[in-house]
Parts: sequence; structure tokens; C-alpha cells
Amino acid sequence: MCGMVKPSFIPPTDICELRDLVRYRYKLTCMITGEKNRAQNCLTVSNLKLDDVFSDVFGKSSRSITEQILQHPGETFDVAPFVDVRCKTPIEEIQAAVDGAISAEQAVKLRQCLNHIDELEMHKAEVEREIFRLSDKYEEALTLIRTVPGFDKNPITAIQVLSEIGGDMSVFPTAKNLVSWAGCCPRNDQSNRKIKSTRISRAGSYFKPVLVQVANALIKSRKHPEITNRYRRIKARRGHKKAVIAICRMLLTAIWHILTDLKPYTPEGFLEQRPVNESKVLTTSQALNLLKQRGYIIKDDGVPVS
Repeated sequence: MCGMVKPSFIPPTDICELRDLVRYRYKLTCMITGEKNRAQNCLTVSNLKLDDVFSDVFGKSSRSITEQILQHPGETFDVAPFVDVRCKTPIEEIQAAVDGAISAEQAVKLRQCLNHIDELEMHKAEVEREIFRLSDKYEEALTLIRTVPGFDKNPITAIQVLSEIGGDMSVFPTAKNLVSWAGCCPRNDQSNRKIKSTRISRAGSYFKPVLVQVANALIKSRKHPEITNRYRRIKARRGHKKAVIAICRMLLTAIWHILTDLKPYTPEGFLEQRPVNESKVLTTSQALNLLKQRGYIIKDDGVPVS
């Protein structure tokens, strides 16, 4: 078309292979979650309330108790030998939580669910080993991405970002192009002067959930004021969801710059000083309304009359 139609972003072959494995790992994680929910349902209908006493129903102690129940269904047993010494829940509460009986049909279903979970975990571990092998050649780019807040805890998080956008930022002329490609900016849907919708697009169905999870974790942290301050400022005007997407855009912009300039993340660019506009004058009623919008509760001084 003589250059009139802009080409779509197609990453290199090795990035495509890495992306395929990362997305397959995501599907395996979803399958494991589904099987865990089915196994949890078997325990619930059998009046085995292990979720009330254990934070992880599929942890070491809980899994040992579940295996004992499946091997000896309908029998009463002491749970003390199966509970790890680091467990903080009293033994009496755990003993009361297993005061139930599992039927033969539910036992068969629970056994199949647990076996399937173990099998999926094994497949997931094998896929992760292959993902780490393919990502070795991009160690420099991954090191830069891990300097961004939220991407340094789990090594697979930075690989998820790299598998979606690649390591060459020349395909995105500006950071805004990357943000638009990932679906983290408002859409432009208007006719004449009528704005129909400003919702974000459905692009980045595999990429956007990762950014949202990182953003939700960062807004609760005190180590990165440049992120928490921006979140609180936008949340006061637009709400939680739009503020989180704004943080996602902030992270994507930072990733684009560090991969373009090949420099680690620094918060100085986001910690801009906002001087008070002294020329702006508010009346008393306007100031009170502004404070109420920010969430403040106005109370009288209550000075006693002499």
C-alpha cells in the first residue's frame, strides 16, 4: 500500500516463541486455580472447613490432613501429628474444622483434583525452565526492567513484560504509542462534539493484567512515594480503577524510557514539585466544599461561650 498503512507490531521469532510459552504458563496457572476451586468445593460440601484454619488449603499441613482423610474416610483421627510446628492455629480449632465426613463420590473427585493439580504443577515447572532458558539472551534488558518498582520480586514478571513488547523500543516511536498498544489509555470515540466513550480498549489481554497486579501492589507500598502520591491525587478525582490504569501507564512509560535510553529506573522524573498557586483565591464556602470533596469532615471548634 505504498506505506500508507502502518504495519502491525510483530516481534522477532525468539520473542514470539517466548511469548507463546509465557501465555501457556498463564493458561496452566488458570487451570490450576480452577482445579483448586473444585477441590475446595469437595471439602466444603463434606463439612471439612480447612479454609477456616489454614491460609493455604493446599499447603503442607492442610495437604497432609487431606491425604489422611482420603486414605481413611469416615474415621476420626488426631490432627496433631500432621500439623507443622510453625502453624499458628491452635490444634483444637483444627480438630474442630475436620469434624465432617466425606462421601465415596466426593473422595473420588477430590483425589482426581489433587492428582491433576500435581500434574499441572509439574508441567508448569517444566515450562518455566524453558522460559528461563529462552530469556537468558535478554538478561541485560531484563535487568533494566527489574529496576522498575514492582518487577524485582518475581523474576517471571519482567519476562512477561519482555515477551509482550520485546527488547527493541524502536518499533514504538514514543511512549504514548506503547501505552496505546497495550490498551492503557482512553479511546478516542467521538462524533462532532459528542464524546461517546473514553473506556480503555481491550488490547493487551495478557499484558494488562500483569500491570494491574503490579500497580495494585505498589499503591499499598510506602517505598515509592512517586507512585502512591499520583494514585491518591487521581483517585480523589476519578476513582480507584482509573487511578490504577494511570499507574499502569506510568510504569509502561518508565519501561519504554529505560529500554530506549538503556538506563535504570529513577524516580526523579516523577517527583516534580507542585508549587501552590498563590494567585488563586477561594471563598469560605468554596474552600469548605473543596475540603469535603477531598474527604475531610468539617467540625465546629466548640468554644464555650463565657
